[in-house]
Amino acid sequence: MVENIMELAAADSHELLDETQIESFVVRMAADPVFRRKRVLAIIPDDTRTAPVPLLFRLLNDHLRPRTIQLDWMIALGTHPPLPVDRIARLVGVGEEERERRWPGTRVMNHVWDLPGILTTLGTIPGAEAAGLTGGIIHEDIVVLINDLILDYDLLLVVGPTFPHEVVGFSGGNKYFFPGISGGDMINFTHWLSAQCTIPRTIGFKDTPVRRVLDRAAALIPRRRRCLSLVVTKKGLAGMFYGAPEAAFDKAADLSATRHIVTTDRRYHTILAESPVMYDEIWTAGKCMYKLMSVVEKGGRLIIYAPHITGISRTHGEWMRKVGYHVKDYFLGQWERFAHVPGCILAHSAHVRGLGSYENGVERCDTDVVLATAIPEEECRAVNLGYMDPAMVDPGAYRAREDEGILFVPQAGEYLYRLRADERREA
Repeated sequence: MVENIMELAAADSHELLDETQIESFVVRMAADPVFRRKRVLAIIPDDTRTAPVPLLFRLLNDHLRPRTIQLDWMIALGTHPPLPVDRIARLVGVGEEERERRWPGTRVMNHVWDLPGILTTLGTIPGAEAAGLTGGIIHEDIVVLINDLILDYDLLLVVGPTFPHEVVGFSGGNKYFFPGISGGDMINFTHWLSAQCTIPRTIGFKDTPVRRVLDRAAALIPRRRRCLSLVVTKKGLAGMFYGAPEAAFDKAADLSATRHIVTTDRRYHTILAESPVMYDEIWTAGKCMYKLMSVVEKGGRLIIYAPHITGISRTHGEWMRKVGYHVKDYFLGQWERFAHVPGCILAHSAHVRGLGSYENGVERCDTDVVLATAIPEEECRAVNLGYMDPAMVDPGAYRAREDEGILFVPQAGEYLYRLRADERREA
């Protein structure tokens, strides 16, 4: 591993990096001898993350690829559906024909988590060690699996953004391996572990039980690892950090905390969270709740406003219709009913439903979570979520009413809202 990292960050919170600075950074990064005459697999996010993927795809193919034997790309989909050809072209900024003409032989591949034979076992984290990593929440052995295509390469390069994240604290770094290009077992394990920790004790913190497990699992990868960790705002790129995944992530998370966390002195009884179009199902649009739940009053309402969303999940919709949305204690209090359910299902359910209690057979939810989407009312009610006709929602009616306890958040889902008092307590 490299001990030092390369870093470039905008001078202050209002500035961004320009394309000349970004290209210069990539040129210096590409000069790292670790890439010379190696087969390199770059691992990138899908189109549910904000990142300048087209720019970096071009720059890395132009400047890094000539120093390697091969530079290919894999989309870290986790359990998201594979991207069709047209969406891959939009993601990387170039279609197949032009890609082959400019960079012959360069492949862009989907990670398909449930494809038979695609995964290889790297090893096991013993239960006793798992207990130490997770603060005693998990005591079972953790089997570590990953897409076996990594074994065709000499070096793995993560290229992706860092944001506050509900499962791991901050995204980025080794999260692109697990669960990014891992299998269902690791996905289920990490997500349910995070649900037991709860979002308020996870999101926006670097050192979390899940992060410790991911870093330990990544140490089992039998290939060299590097990371180009990005901090992206709604207007552009604010920082770039290159080095070992752990070190690059650490620096990027520090900058992300200054760029992606909005502090407020109060909670709100009503929040309208406008989902960006890149979230095309509740499975991803749930981030609107994750990033805002800490500033909803107990007993308040959070509305996920997404007229473009027509379903809960293409991959996991059947499970979600069976399980519905409930607080964590609802599942733990009836574990015999839910022990067979995949952990990612339970985690998504508990994350969207938020905090609450389950006592004497009665579930009480701290937040009224309402969907203002194209999902029919009966389906919303059936999964234990509220419904609002999106045609009846006027976002303008929610603007500039913070003094009344009403908050409107456009393009919600990536920026974390946190009480200033909570920040002081954590400091």
